[in-house]
Amino acid sequence: MLISITKKAINDPSGKFLFRENTITSLRMINDGGRDLSVEKETLSTQQKNLLEQEGITFVEDGEIDLLIDDIDGKLRLSKNDQNLTESEEWNGIVKYITKHARKASIKRKTNETDISVEVNLDGTGRSEISTGLNFFDHMLDQIARHGLIDMTLKCKGDLEVDEHHTIEDVAIALGEVITKALGNKKGIERYGFVLPMDETQATVAIDLSGRPYLVFEGDFKREYVGDFPTEMTEHFFYSLAMNLKATLHVSFSGKNDHHKIEACFKGLARSLKMAIEQNGRIENLVPSSKGTL
Repeated sequence: MLISITKKAINDPSGKFLFRENTITSLRMINDGGRDLSVEKETLSTQQKNLLEQEGITFVEDGEIDLLIDDIDGKLRLSKNDQNLTESEEWNGIVKYITKHARKASIKRKTNETDISVEVNLDGTGRSEISTGLNFFDHMLDQIARHGLIDMTLKCKGDLEVDEHHTIEDVAIALGEVITKALGNKKGIERYGFVLPMDETQATVAIDLSGRPYLVFEGDFKREYVGDFPTEMTEHFFYSLAMNLKATLHVSFSGKNDHHKIEACFKGLARSLKMAIEQNGRIENLVPSSKGTL
């Protein structure tokens, strides 16, 4: 998530000090929360830049802006696409909103084979708007959103006239990247998640948001396709997702109906992911690892 800050929001309105009160502490908290910061060109003086650098506060120069912090009539305002999200006379209200309520991210990924845009809210209610050109795949991605309580908007235009491979693989890559982006520094998350029965089928999906990508996939299919979805791409989807989510992922399943097998895997992923990204108030400022990082 990239947050842009205007000159008026940073500078002290009275002109007596280098920064508005609590600016440095607040910017550090936003940075520590895994969010990227940017400022307008020529916003910072040399003295301000030096001080922020000493405090370890970093800025990026390029990227699509997700949120804007500005000063409107003496109040700090946080907005997205000109829509006001929250206002506060002090930095505290802005920081609280960003770090507590904005586990959202979006990315665009375009290659010669696919053109993908995806936006997620990890603290959503499971709403989705998905279009990949593959109806069964859309249905499976909806299961991730619905059962993972992740709001998701995903559009993909792929070279389906060639094969389904590029669309399914690149969507998995983009989805892994955007969830990783929304998680930020992973402070306060549960980290682990686990099993799901569906009629005669049982799928076990275990996940660890470890930062160490790995996939174990156990199970087989009898059919070549379910709807317009090639069954061989199920494992490849989970592989591409695990690599770009930077997660250890174990998927195993058994059953008779291939539709049920695939759907159970996707639903199991959704429930596991929901558990793993859930925030625990007792460790809200801690990374769940003895290493101190994930």
